[in-house]
Amino acid sequence: MSTLPPKGFLLLEDGTLFFGRLVGPTTPTVAEVVFTTNMTGYQEVFTDPSYRGQTVVLTAPQIGNYGVNTEDPESSKPQVAGVVVRELSPTYSNWRATGGLREWLEEYRVPVLTEVDTRRLTKHLRSAGVMRGVIGLGHTPSREALELLGSCPSMEGLDLATVVSTREAYVWGKPDATYHVVAYDYGIKRNILRLFEAHDCRVTVVPSDTPADRVLAMNPDGVFLSNGPGDPDAVTYAPAAIREIAATHTPMFGICLGHQLIGLSFGARTEKMPFGHRGGNQPVKDLATGKVLITSQNHGFAVVGSVEGVDGAPDLAITHVNLNDGTVEGLRHRTLPIFAVQYHPEAAPGPHDAVPLFDQFLTALRNRRQ
Repeated sequence: MSTLPPKGFLLLEDGTLFFGRLVGPTTPTVAEVVFTTNMTGYQEVFTDPSYRGQTVVLTAPQIGNYGVNTEDPESSKPQVAGVVVRELSPTYSNWRATGGLREWLEEYRVPVLTEVDTRRLTKHLRSAGVMRGVIGLGHTPSREALELLGSCPSMEGLDLATVVSTREAYVWGKPDATYHVVAYDYGIKRNILRLFEAHDCRVTVVPSDTPADRVLAMNPDGVFLSNGPGDPDAVTYAPAAIREIAATHTPMFGICLGHQLIGLSFGARTEKMPFGHRGGNQPVKDLATGKVLITSQNHGFAVVGSVEGVDGAPDLAITHVNLNDGTVEGLRHRTLPIFAVQYHPEAAPGPHDAVPLFDQFLTALRNRRQ
């Protein structure tokens, strides 16, 4: 007969306590607590660098029932600080599985608080906003847990792109591919690289702080700005490099953090959202066609603007808006071959509505050669 995991808790910075059972490390773990509405894809969520420095609450009632595999991770290891679930499945069954989720998270020392009322927790975060929290052992937070929570930095002002970025440039794709793309790694997901490869692109992935002149010396057909974690305002070195590359009329495509950095580079502002967009069912309207895309998203900051335009950035046009809250989901430069989206076109939550954006980027690469 298996032994139940010990009792544990999640204490939020507003004093709200949630109880459950703690699987994995028993030392207190602090991070910003966010929620995602994804029904599946937990391994992609946990390995997405955009979740660095965050404890993720999953709204799906059971997690781990199809195990883990070696093909789905978006990076080499879990990036989340912690996981909170209603039920952590004790067994798994899937023909692709190579192991269990519990064992995989334990291997990487990621704590899981299970048997939590995640419905109540999610509703609280939606009402009060995401906030810092500490996962710990027992029924009462220890002094150590309280001190850790008090010293946990806010996500605002935090440059995590530098933390998760590659330290050395590397190449992804076939050497004889038709197009060469240089990708700034602010926390790039592997599926983005897979899609570029599928679109006949060789990708040179470079560190987030690579100077523009070094990128231009590689003679790329286009430049990609990746997703990533943290506050876009804190990535202070990026806008100058983006503007320098843009001045050469090199096609540029940004996703998520890359979208926000393009906004900042041309005069826009960004702001922290109350609880962000995280999940695979976010409705986004394409203003050019009127079509509604069902998108996958993971971000806690947004470019300030509306369908009327982007505050402080007259050179940027709004291309997409979120139908839940009206936030900016897409940008296009009015005169330069630059566009970006806040959502993740490479992450198909079922429908593949947004994948054609990669075709749009390739069209810009072809046009530049003509």
